[in-house]
Formats: sequence, structure tokens, C-alpha cells
Amino acid sequence: MRKSRIAAAGCSLLLTAACAFVDPATAQVAPRTAAAGYVALGDSYSSGAGAGDYLPSSGKNCKRSSRAYPVLWAEAHAQSSFSFVACNGAGTGEVLSEQLGPLGARTRLVSLTVGGTDSGFATVMTTCAIGGTSRCTSAVSRARSAMDGTLSRNLDRLYSVIRDRAPAARVVVLGYPHLYHLGGRCSLGLPEDERASLNSAVDHLNQVIAQRAAAHGFAFADVTGAFTGHEICSSTPWLHGVDVLAITESYHPTAPGQSLGYLPALDRAL
Repeated sequence: MRKSRIAAAGCSLLLTAACAFVDPATAQVAPRTAAAGYVALGDSYSSGAGAGDYLPSSGKNCKRSSRAYPVLWAEAHAQSSFSFVACNGAGTGEVLSEQLGPLGARTRLVSLTVGGTDSGFATVMTTCAIGGTSRCTSAVSRARSAMDGTLSRNLDRLYSVIRDRAPAARVVVLGYPHLYHLGGRCSLGLPEDERASLNSAVDHLNQVIAQRAAAHGFAFADVTGAFTGHEICSSTPWLHGVDVLAITESYHPTAPGQSLGYLPALDRAL
């Protein structure tokens, strides 16, 4: 168990370093560009990190995948134009300062996932991997406080700007799946009570996101049901576990997670 914790910690520390974000309080709002009919914003869960087949146009860091749910939806529905600007590691600050340019009066659909980075989930994973159950519980508690405070305010600011930039758009905010299948196949790694605590934190994160989305008239798409039975430690996972060879893909949806989990959730919300 100790070896598995140390290995997970090394991976999580790298993941933490990869998820630094801009403070929304000081971030500038992205300049306007040509408006698109469908604009896909957000973090790695929307860019498709973990799904493979990354688009050359996404550069080295954003990991925009041709298998990500926004691409799959755009391919299945006729759109006047499609702008895919979601980026791995993005928090609300980056969405504000780097991704809102394509929004405009002609935008009819906006989708996004954001909030995990702002809540410090990567730091929580590091603490849980190396610190033991007591420290893990404390880290989860601090993350939940951040969700209720800083994240809630950040989402309000972001959602207000999105509505101002795209007044006629249907905005769909998608949530996050549970990371772990409890009582599953994993014999190494985090103990069961820590896995349960992390799943509970995801539930709280989704609750905060859903509440703020509703306050701005946005739709919220819950994906936890779709991923039930397909979490890490399940027999058919749609999420990557820790991968030391592709660290940014750890804890992210696979291609089936995008096509069978996220894509139907977006369709149901429309």
C-alpha cells in the first residue's frame, strides 16, 4: 500500500503542476473574434484529454481531441460554425481570459466544464495519495470550502460574461463523474474510505456548479449516472487511472467516456 501511495503521489504532484490557473479576479476577458454558432469552452473534460487523437491545432498543452464530445456533437448536427477552444488545465480564469472570443450574438449553443481546477482537486489527489486518511479528509474539506466560496464567485463572474457575450445562446454546463467504483476491482492505491470521500467531493462540486448555472438560466447536465459502473476500479472503466507515461490523462475520460458518457448528457440537455 505504501508503494502504491508513493507512486500515486509522484503522478499527482506532476498533475498539480500541470493544472496551475489564472486568478479570475485579475484575469482579463478574452477579446472578441468572429462569432461561432456552437462554442465549446472549458477544461480537460471538454477538450478531450485522455481520449487520444489530439488535433494538431490544439498545440502541445490543450489536448483537444477529435474524440471529445463537442467534436462528436458538432459532427452529428449541422452548425453554421463551430469553435472548439476548451483546453487541458483551464480554470475559470483561463476561460475568461483566453476562450470567450468566439462568443457573440450569432452564438446559439455553448457547452463547458469548469470548476475542478479552481477547487484544487489535483492538490487533493496528491494529499490523499501520500498523507493518509486524516490528511485526505482535511484536504477534501478545504476543497469543499473553496467550492462554496471562491469557486462559486468565480463561476458567477464567468457565467455573467458568457451571457453578456452570447445573449441568445443555449448554455449547457456539464458536471464531473465519480472517480472511483466503490467495492471494485482495485486492490492497490487509495483505501476505500478515501475513494468514497473523493466521490462525495465530486458530488458537492457538481451541486455548486448546478446551483450557479441555474441562477444564470443555464442548463446543467449531470454525468454521474452515465458513468455509474464505468469509474476507475470498475470492470469497464471510462476513466483513466494514474498513468505515469501520460500523466495529464490520469483521472480523465477515455474515448468511450466522451462518446457514451458526455455526448448523451449534452444531447439530453438540449
